[in-house]
Amino acid sequence: MNKNECPKCNGTEFGEGTDFMAVKPLDKKLSVGSNKIFTFCLNCGEVVSTRIEDPGKFRK
Repeated sequence: MNKNECPKCNGTEFGEGTDFMAVKPLDKKLSVGSNKIFTFCLNCGEVVSTRIEDPGKFRK
């Protein structure tokens, strides 16, 4: 798979979005956490990447 190509439909246009449900550290119950950012194909909707907006919040 080319990095700039959808593995499902071979589309080449992508968008990014979030579901506003934060990922929280398991050991910090009161943490606000960080949003998930999804990269998805604008042709078929296949999610090709999920990342954390601020991974620094998970450092100990």
